[in-house]
Amino acid sequence: MNDKAEIFELVQNWALWRDAGDWERFRTVWHDDGWMTATWFQGPATEFIKVSQAGFDKGVSILHFLGGCSVDLAGDRAIAQTKMTISQRGEVDKVVVDVVCTGRFFDFLEKRKQRWGIVRRQPIYEKDRMDPVDPSASLKLDPDLLGSFPEGYRHLAYLQTKLGFRLKQGLPELKGPAVERLYRHGRAWLEGAASAFPEEDRSK
Repeated sequence: MNDKAEIFELVQNWALWRDAGDWERFRTVWHDDGWMTATWFQGPATEFIKVSQAGFDKGVSILHFLGGCSVDLAGDRAIAQTKMTISQRGEVDKVVVDVVCTGRFFDFLEKRKQRWGIVRRQPIYEKDRMDPVDPSASLKLDPDLLGSFPEGYRHLAYLQTKLGFRLKQGLPELKGPAVERLYRHGRAWLEGAASAFPEEDRSK
C-alpha cells in the first residue's frame, strides 16, 4: 500500500473506530505523542481516548462523517485535510436537538518505524446548524449566548455548553488568523519543523 493510500485508510479508521467505541484499534491511529484539539477538549491523544470512552459509556452522542481527503507528502511527513461533519445530539432547554457542523480535519502525520500515525489533529469549523429532532417542537435560543461563540461552530458550542462542556474560543474557522496560523504550522511541519506546534504553545 502506498503512503497516500495508507493515510486515507488511517483517516477513515479514526472516524469509524472512534464512533463505534472500538477503543483499542482507535489507539493505533495515533503516535504516542499525539495531540487532539476539539471544541470541548485539548490535550494528549491518550487522554482524549479516555474521555471519549467515558462520554460514550454515558450516552454522549457525537458522530462523524467524512468526505474527500487531500494529502501533501514530504518524505516521512504529511498533512491531510479531510472534509467532515460532526453531528451531536443532545438536549437544549428540554428539547432534543441535532447539531451538524461542517468543516475539515487538518492532520499532522509522520511515518515512524514504517507506520503512519497522527501527531496532531486540528478541526477547522466552517459552518453549523441546529434542528429539533421533533420538527413540531418549539425552540428559542438565547441570542446573547449564541452570539458569544465563533460563527463556524456557534450552534455546536451552544449545545455543548448546555450539556456542561467547557468550550474553547478562537479555534480555526473557514477564514481568519487562526486558520492562517494553522496553515503556517502545516507548511512548517512539511519543511521539517521540530514540532507540530511552531510559534507557540499547544494551548493556542
